Amino acid sequence: MLYGIAAATTALLLAALLTELLRPPALRLGLLDRRRRRAVPLSGGAAVASATVLVAAAGDATGVAPLGAGIGTLLVAGACVGALGLAVDVWRLKWWVPLAGTTAAAAVVVPFEETGVPGGLLAVGWVAGLTAAFRGLDHADGLAGTVGVVTAFGAAVCAAAELMDGIMVLLSVLAAALAGFLVHNRHPARAGLGACGSLFTGFVLASAVVFVRAGHGMGASAGVLFALTAVACADVALVVLARWPARRPLACGGPDHLGHRLRRLGVAPRAVTVLLGTGALGGVVAGVCAHTGWASGGVVLWAAAVAVVVVLALARVSVTPVLPPRQRSSTASVQVSQRLRVENR
Repeated sequence: MLYGIAAATTALLLAALLTELLRPPALRLGLLDRRRRRAVPLSGGAAVASATVLVAAAGDATGVAPLGAGIGTLLVAGACVGALGLAVDVWRLKWWVPLAGTTAAAAVVVPFEETGVPGGLLAVGWVAGLTAAFRGLDHADGLAGTVGVVTAFGAAVCAAAELMDGIMVLLSVLAAALAGFLVHNRHPARAGLGACGSLFTGFVLASAVVFVRAGHGMGASAGVLFALTAVACADVALVVLARWPARRPLACGGPDHLGHRLRRLGVAPRAVTVLLGTGALGGVVAGVCAHTGWASGGVVLWAAAVAVVVVLALARVSVTPVLPPRQRSSTASVQVSQRLRVENR
């Protein structure tokens, strides 16, 4: 208990310190998030991943809080995914590179001996998909970090109920590191999470929940997994619902996520984070209650119903369409030429 508190405090302070220390190098190297109105240095991702890995590895190495063989592998795989995300931030790699990397890492981490081959393959797809979903959540100040903190605490409670101390410590450290990062990421953000932090967070959370639910029924596990990550799942569903009928690319970034649509409705940036964080908390409470048996599985259906209503309602909010790169560049050229004509007149 005392080590858990000390580890969480250390991770929080270390992540906050590293995020600030890494800001100048990120600015000098041009490692910036340019999707927002002003460029934000992506120093938070490396800070969160480093703080989580260092504190959890220290507890395991000293024997104070051993993670166990499977969880140690998860931590190493998560570090590799974070390094891959950093490469994505630096070199703007194609979308399929992080997807392939997280899928390979998930195949190493998933406990096939407990899930079986069919369940294990589904778990690999789940981990890869949720990792990508968390990267999609990193489109508003404080959003991915807030949802990550809430989800990590909920998953830690589920791990504690299963007496999985190693996973509980890892998730608590991750939640604390994200909280330290949020000191710099609240609106207006001074640092961003980037692919490094969002991929690391999504991978560790998804893999940890798979470990916690391994051995339970597949249908019940699917409900718990959805409830614990309801906001991320709703965000993916909303983007797919908007782009698929219009045949727009799913892997391309664009202003059609949950946070963007709420902003179009006039919701303030900080209120967007509060609303979606509250929604994540509601889903987590439902997932924890279903996992521990404090409530029947019907509570997950209520969470799913709320998510469906929110997605269908926000899908009606108009947003700027996402264009393919070639069409986007041609459209920009047309706009520039029209502007020049007006100036010449």
